[in-house]
Amino acid sequence: MRFRRWLITGALAFVALAAAAAFIWREDILRNGLDPKEPFQTYDPPPAPDYAQNTAWFLAPDNREGARSGQRPADVFFIAPTIYDGGQHWNAPIEDAKADRLFRQVMAPNYAGPFVRVGRLFAPRYRQASLYSLLTLREDARDARRFAYGDVAQAFRYYRDHYNKGRPFIIVGVEQGGTLGARLLAEEVAPDPTLRRRLAAAYLIETAVPQDSVPIPACARRSEPGCLAAWISAMQGDTERTEAIGDRSLVWESSGQLVNLQGRTPVCFNPLLGATTDAPAPARLNLGAANATGLEWGARPAFLNRQVAAQCEAGILRVSRPKSSSLKPTGSWADRRKSPGYNLFYADLEADAQARVAALLTQPDFANAAPTHAEPVSLNTDPLRRID
Repeated sequence: MRFRRWLITGALAFVALAAAAAFIWREDILRNGLDPKEPFQTYDPPPAPDYAQNTAWFLAPDNREGARSGQRPADVFFIAPTIYDGGQHWNAPIEDAKADRLFRQVMAPNYAGPFVRVGRLFAPRYRQASLYSLLTLREDARDARRFAYGDVAQAFRYYRDHYNKGRPFIIVGVEQGGTLGARLLAEEVAPDPTLRRRLAAAYLIETAVPQDSVPIPACARRSEPGCLAAWISAMQGDTERTEAIGDRSLVWESSGQLVNLQGRTPVCFNPLLGATTDAPAPARLNLGAANATGLEWGARPAFLNRQVAAQCEAGILRVSRPKSSSLKPTGSWADRRKSPGYNLFYADLEADAQARVAALLTQPDFANAAPTHAEPVSLNTDPLRRID
């Protein structure tokens, strides 16, 4: 009887110890589950997308080869944030169903949505680096991110050569997409005077871009065309996030290598002020946050104004905690490490981008090959290809 009690007590102690160990090392366990467990050098990546095919684009207008009367005069080249967890691959297959669903239900409504009223949307599928590659500093992970850039560059060149037709354009990149957008600006846009004249703005959201190596000038004021609006944010009081920005943020060297931020100060654009500045922005300036997750594509979300205040401090956008419960991180462990299913600056970005396109169109040296801007068309009649 005594032996049985000891056996039960020992079993319970073992279970408790195992549970405690699993709790302590849960992040390592979950992260390890996403590891492809194969060196990138021997890894066989998924097939490359063909940007001449519809299937290679998350979003593209039906009439991408030309413009129709009354269409908005600008284009938006949108580079998606991380949507693929990892596990089997370092780089995502473009037909991955789970990742496609996350883009359609969460990322597109919240991050491409603010630009629907700005211009025609072009969002390429690309073999993006997995979430796992963002959670480790291994050289394999950097290789995966460098590999992803090849697809994005190819998609942009195809867009430039076949669809742009001299129109003003905006580049938008979110998180991983923003990092790739920074290199795209440096290698494809900045060296080309013709493209530079047509660039209304580049929005690199949750992206560290060092102040000492900006590919184009940072936006200094509202309605300034051809500039960079980049920021990486942390909630006020979130020291863990602040430390992660310094420890894990990777930036491009001129040689095309990814290196740690290493104490360099990132560019900090404040969406509430429309400028790269350390000035404080009270919540009353917040035009509208939105949780657009699950909305049908093209549906306009309900705006929640005056939700957050924001101020740049040492290159990080410090944001107050939003008032609405719908603007809180949700989902699985992996989901919480991706871009959240809401946008604190949805209406602010929409207004900012519209103003910069309008300012570009008034520039005397802008060679406007786009059609005359008529009254805005409704979301339901602007023919974006379905993303389901």
